[in-house]
Amino acid sequence: MPSRRTFLQLTGLSAASVALGVSAPASADATPAHPIPDGAFALGVASGDPRPDGFVLWTRLAPNPLATDGHGGMPATNVPVQYEVAEDDRFQHVVRRGLAIATPDLAHAVHPEVRGLQPGREYFYRFRVGSQLSAVGRTKTLPTQGDQFTFATASCQAWYHGYFAAHRDIARRAPDAVFFLGDYIYEYGIVAGDNLWREGVTVGPEHGVEIETLEQYRLRYSLFKTDPDLQAAHAAAPWFLVWDDHEVQNNYGAANSLYGVPPELFVHRRAVAYRAYYENVPIALDSLPNGPDGRIYRRYDVGSLARVHLLDTRQYRDPLPVDEADRISEKRTIMGAEQEAWLYDGLRTSRAPWNIVAGGVVLSAVTDDRTEQWDGYPANRRRVLEAMGGAGTSVMLTGDIHRHVASELQLDDRTVGVELVCSSVGSNGDGTDTDAYAKDWLQHPYMKLYNARRGYVHSTMTRSELTTEFVNFPYIQADANAQPNVLARFRTAVDAPSLEAL
Repeated sequence: MPSRRTFLQLTGLSAASVALGVSAPASADATPAHPIPDGAFALGVASGDPRPDGFVLWTRLAPNPLATDGHGGMPATNVPVQYEVAEDDRFQHVVRRGLAIATPDLAHAVHPEVRGLQPGREYFYRFRVGSQLSAVGRTKTLPTQGDQFTFATASCQAWYHGYFAAHRDIARRAPDAVFFLGDYIYEYGIVAGDNLWREGVTVGPEHGVEIETLEQYRLRYSLFKTDPDLQAAHAAAPWFLVWDDHEVQNNYGAANSLYGVPPELFVHRRAVAYRAYYENVPIALDSLPNGPDGRIYRRYDVGSLARVHLLDTRQYRDPLPVDEADRISEKRTIMGAEQEAWLYDGLRTSRAPWNIVAGGVVLSAVTDDRTEQWDGYPANRRRVLEAMGGAGTSVMLTGDIHRHVASELQLDDRTVGVELVCSSVGSNGDGTDTDAYAKDWLQHPYMKLYNARRGYVHSTMTRSELTTEFVNFPYIQADANAQPNVLARFRTAVDAPSLEAL
């Protein structure tokens, strides 16, 4: 697996040119050296990591996305890809044009980083390769001023367990941003009669094994990304993404597999999984992994309204505790020392009334045996809550558990923020309103909601309050046409971080 430096050397590009998606002057010939089969943009378009002056754009050329070799039906050659950014969806007022190079080293994905735009503005974008045009995407820059920010929160999209009704509704509402909190794909083999619950679909035997190689990870992303509702949600708004465990393997931690993969082999698996993740989501060049290491924790400011902290609670965590003394040790960390210091500094220096902290696993205390969540790292949790308590009002966004949960974050006898846990987009099929785990959660007075159906969370943040809607669906296994149901609505005042039912 080439490192970032090696990749740049192989492609003959500078870091700046790759970051901008530009590899040739505007007058250069953008005609592919070899014909590209029709349907090059079958995996759609996306944008992410928005800033006040721009964002990352993404597409991946794959005219045959389910080709069993994982190469998407593309030749093993570099392909020039043009992109345009406009103020209107008819592209009569184009404000940026550029040329990105799609290389086989990155599965013919491109990640041009567009800069120099106006803050707080809606833009439209598209790609061209040869005579083929992509679908049009909508995106937004972050504001430098502004009094409102709308965002959706989603996670856990097991394609084989059901249709993506949540993404369909997210696309309809077109928020300012989408936070996707991990488990973008699942590594399990997909087997009819076992875990293939999405009705009316079939998969070939190449999907029936747990994925391990780069080509297999690429193919699994292709399968999930062929979903039209996922493509629509990507095309409707910029995304902030973090990973959790299933992008590599269930419940892994650092270099440790819980399923018997030796460390010297698992480090390679992590490297190919991280590379495939970068190839298939709209994140910036800074997150291009260096072998088995990839920095995805990062920070953004939504003007003076909110500071956003995106966490990696998977890559740097200590192993699961061996006993209770180990679990409560002050030395244990789920974030790693460097990321902890980074988060606390970001909270300490924030001057915004709101701090959004987004990560993969639930922060709130549930039961001591849920050690895969922050319950396995209580000392680290206390340090985070203490940092939150000294900086504005904190809103923790998490997923992972395939349940909707609304919780008030407690530090001793003080509420320092709220946690909004989104249910899964698809994992575990239709779900139910309640289940056997509800008692573990609802035993705590600070837990205000528990629901086990599929869905997402939609929030509107202003300078005075946060209004949150937990949206679920009566079914997802049959099709994506179920109508959304607003299960619960809560208000959180900026000067009183609690969950008031509306």
